[in-house]
Amino acid sequence: MAHNYYIWLIIANSNTMQKQKIPYINREISWLSFNDRVLQEASDSTTPLIERLKFLGIFSNNRDEFYRVRVATINRLSKLGKKAIAVYGDDPKELLQKMQRKVIEQQQRFEAIYQELLHELAKENVFIINEKQLNKEQQVFVKDYFHNEVVSTLFPIMVDENKAFPYMKDKSGYLFVRLIANSSRNKNKYALIEIPSKTTSRFIILPQEKNKKYIILLDDIIRFNANEMFSVFGYTVKEAINIKLTRDAELDIDQDVSKSMLEKISKSVKDRKKGQPVRFVYDSNMSREMLGFIMKKLGMDKKDNAIPGGRYHNFKDFIRFPTVGEKKLVYDHPTPLDHKYLTDIHTSILQVVKQKDILLHYPYHTFDHIITLLREASIDPTVESIKITFYRVADSSKIANALINAIKNGKKVTVLVELQARFDEENNIYWANKLQEEGATVIYGVPGLKVHSKLFLITTRVNGKEIKYAHIGTGNFNEKTARIYTDFTLLTADKNITEEVTHVFDFYTNNFKTGAYKHLAVAPFFMRHTFVNLINKEIENAKAKKNAYMILKMNSLVDKDMITKLYEASQAGVKITLIVRGICSLVTEIQGFSDNIKAYSIVDKYLEHARVFIFGNNGDEKIYITSADWMSRNLDSRSEVAVPIYSPEVKKQIKDIIDIQLSGNTKVRILDRLQQNFYITPQLGEKKVRVQDEIYNYLKKDKEAYAKTLTLSKKHLPSL
Repeated sequence: MAHNYYIWLIIANSNTMQKQKIPYINREISWLSFNDRVLQEASDSTTPLIERLKFLGIFSNNRDEFYRVRVATINRLSKLGKKAIAVYGDDPKELLQKMQRKVIEQQQRFEAIYQELLHELAKENVFIINEKQLNKEQQVFVKDYFHNEVVSTLFPIMVDENKAFPYMKDKSGYLFVRLIANSSRNKNKYALIEIPSKTTSRFIILPQEKNKKYIILLDDIIRFNANEMFSVFGYTVKEAINIKLTRDAELDIDQDVSKSMLEKISKSVKDRKKGQPVRFVYDSNMSREMLGFIMKKLGMDKKDNAIPGGRYHNFKDFIRFPTVGEKKLVYDHPTPLDHKYLTDIHTSILQVVKQKDILLHYPYHTFDHIITLLREASIDPTVESIKITFYRVADSSKIANALINAIKNGKKVTVLVELQARFDEENNIYWANKLQEEGATVIYGVPGLKVHSKLFLITTRVNGKEIKYAHIGTGNFNEKTARIYTDFTLLTADKNITEEVTHVFDFYTNNFKTGAYKHLAVAPFFMRHTFVNLINKEIENAKAKKNAYMILKMNSLVDKDMITKLYEASQAGVKITLIVRGICSLVTEIQGFSDNIKAYSIVDKYLEHARVFIFGNNGDEKIYITSADWMSRNLDSRSEVAVPIYSPEVKKQIKDIIDIQLSGNTKVRILDRLQQNFYITPQLGEKKVRVQDEIYNYLKKDKEAYAKTLTLSKKHLPSL
């Protein structure tokens, strides 16, 4: 049974140069297990009802990306035959079948959860209804809405038996319509209508009746009025079925040396929209006749990732489901906190950071501190330059606008824009062009590497003396995602750190200057080596009967060599605790390999995104925060930065927060060898600990305690 979940992978041991077998969970299978945890949140009765709908949207969006990227990759590998098994470790064709079985099983649960949520919402007087359930007043409203808001955005395409099927966009939902000619009842005709959810809300709130609130989907408004569109041509609508096509999202980068990277990425993004189909989703109630027709037209069969689903697709839109009904139906998101040292709006953030390291933890702390800091730097006459990395920025970025203001104030601004940030390429191209137009020096990544580090460096000059300030974080410079992703940011003026951040930016400017690093762990040059050495130190301590442990928090743990090293540490007696949100290819509960390893995953209202690595180091703990997961791509094929935490106060804050996470007994799952995702639940009489709420309360109390000490110190100041 266990072999359905993991395999014994044969790898070369880098130390002994011999081959060995290790237990290993395929990354795709583990990812599906992660998405199971998202689906669990949708089915969890303790999650507010509208949030449960949103988790269905997150699940659907995750699965779309999974097909566009991972399944597309496995499809490509499957064409390599036996070579693929040697490279990948699994038979791609068998893996595709296993994945499809899992996806169909998840889809069935998804549909059952959705139907359950409809009933639960009805109990709260919130009704999601379709076109067949409209009363007369609602029918009038829907007809008016269709004519005023919808019909001008619709462009039906007639599908001809003798012509190729119309091009279907990735990420778009469609209604596939079967028509019967009024003059000849036996003659079928088909049409395709794109659902315009990008220009019109997918959810339309109908007029309220007493205390009852009604919502109808845009799909059903079109269905209700479909006959009107086609009757003028002599057709009657018999079926209007929701369908969706997912395409390969891999970018094929043009190797033409005469083109700039900007040109190559721009062209690749356009070509991506025409990628090969990797999944076709359809309403399982579609007639055999319609299904056979469209499958033939698409050149697919049911083995080609054709997934039967429910009445609606593109459930990712449910992430933006309207807030209706009582407050209890949605999460309570407390107001983000000011950092305890940054509460005074008249205080210079640069001056505070000059005195002490600052740790910000989003979304519990406000991201406005970063915007304020860059705004301050854009005006401060002592600031000479600002350098920053852009991976994913908001579409209306306040960060970018602060940099533009700095340029206008005479500061030298250098921006590294990573053009290959998947699905954010177009946004990044826009800001690259905008910043360059304003006078910034724009660097388009590093050839052969994605730049994933989260850095900025502010250089000032005071009385001829140069002082630098650095930001090293785990998350992007994006004010929107900072409200829902949990991330750490370190702000520091520590010379050891700022000088090495300078070396990193020198490397981005001149790729031959790799730099030397005694403090930062920088990928792809030194990070793997740094972490392997730290693990080896724990192994040495364990063998010497000293206290040896590691606490490792990340999004994904996939790299085979790092997993092998963790097994080695476990075998030596090192106590290892993993907190992994997403993919975890390490297998727990395997005697002789992972006896000393425990693994957990937290999925809740915020997306756990911070990476933190804690090493016992015989009582002198070493703590790093970083932008990098333990995946081969992060350690070997990307530019990443991990920063050691030197401030005793900041070290304590991080350790306290990690301890809270390990004390959680709500929304925390155990990652066992069978990928069952069992919740940790409070024992009888035990206090309920919901990690994300507890962290907010911890930071709030810390801020209040500091404010109290300030008040007391002011009271005891001698009067003048």
